[in-house]
Amino acid sequence: MNGRGESIEVGGRFGAAGQLPHPFGLRIGGGGDFPGLHPGYVNDLVKGDHFMSLNIFWFLPTHGDGQYLGTAAGARAVDHGYLTQIAQAADRLGFGGVLIPTGRSCEDSWLVAASLIPVTQHLKFLVALRPGIISPTVAARQAATLDRLSNGRALFNLVTGGDPDELAGDGLHLSHAERYEASVEFTRIWRRVLEGETVDYAGKHIQVKGAKLLYPPLQQPRPPLYFGGSSDAAQDLAAEQVELYLTWGEPPAAVAEKIAQVREKAARQGRTVRFGIRLHVIVRETNEEAWAAADRLISHLDQDTIDRAQASLARFDSVGQQRMAALHGGSRDNLEVSPNLWAGVGLVRGGAGTALVGDGPTVAARVKEYAELGIDTFIFSGYPHLEESYRVAELLFPHLDVAQPQRPESRGYVSPFGEMISSDILPKAVSAS
Repeated sequence: MNGRGESIEVGGRFGAAGQLPHPFGLRIGGGGDFPGLHPGYVNDLVKGDHFMSLNIFWFLPTHGDGQYLGTAAGARAVDHGYLTQIAQAADRLGFGGVLIPTGRSCEDSWLVAASLIPVTQHLKFLVALRPGIISPTVAARQAATLDRLSNGRALFNLVTGGDPDELAGDGLHLSHAERYEASVEFTRIWRRVLEGETVDYAGKHIQVKGAKLLYPPLQQPRPPLYFGGSSDAAQDLAAEQVELYLTWGEPPAAVAEKIAQVREKAARQGRTVRFGIRLHVIVRETNEEAWAAADRLISHLDQDTIDRAQASLARFDSVGQQRMAALHGGSRDNLEVSPNLWAGVGLVRGGAGTALVGDGPTVAARVKEYAELGIDTFIFSGYPHLEESYRVAELLFPHLDVAQPQRPESRGYVSPFGEMISSDILPKAVSAS
């Protein structure tokens, strides 16, 4: 049943369990997707059979885009013009915001966000905080400035990093455990400075004296903080520090377990945490068309490319990345790891490696399964990102209660109504099912 009490037929094919100029397609292997999410509109998602509004974000592919994974065939240039097209499409289609990835394989997320402020109206920008890479006091000043310049559209995502090679190149030589120690210290300082305190702090990794902010953020007491991580240390950090905990798209049972663990840890500290999920989406008018599109996406992949990508990702000390890799094991066999949850993206992509696949009602049913676990925020993406933003909005949104920014009502003959028939006949309206 959907939120309106209508029956949904769910379809699937569940089986046993250097410098690179654009266009080059999506970068293979590490880097690029360190997720977070936006503040949202509601706290309680499900009341009886009624689903409250969901917060849905899109994604800016600053590390490459194209028709296929793992090949330059069908790739397109990801320049500022193209990112503007995607951001403006997401803004007009009703996505709440966009995740901008971080890492050496990506354009800088802060500069990308700043450049897109004047060409968008409602869209929020989710950018990364990098403990160990920058001072928490400087990061607080940057965050406040971005929030003011965007008129309160800045969102912040704590990223500890998972690639030791990349982190060493950035000058960070801490172990996994030490990075989380430093992240806790960073976040304590960052939050307090943004909230208007003058901070003295003497930690194991970070020491500041008289840290303060002269120009406050627009969002008060500060912009919310989001974070994703699967290790015990990550969950402890989330329980203490963040407003919303994000997971990559694992099967619902695994997601439910992580949510329960974080909830329990937060409750011990007298806190509550909201939850979000990061997924790709392949939605079409029929389930058959959607699965064909999934197969097409990896149709240029050979085993050598998959093996090289997995070898690159294997050096990561990220528990979340290890959990993503375990879903497919580097093999094309049995990529549907849960009904309509497909792990093919993770064969060559670091970070979020699973996609929901199906027609609109089917994908909506799977989204609602995650919502029933307590997830209220979904960060979606699809290849290529411009076209797929329209597919998600047109084929999936009608089957969900999506929280969208209020917009002035238009008057007169206003799209969408299709092309005018003859010279004066409006096409018939199609009711949502």
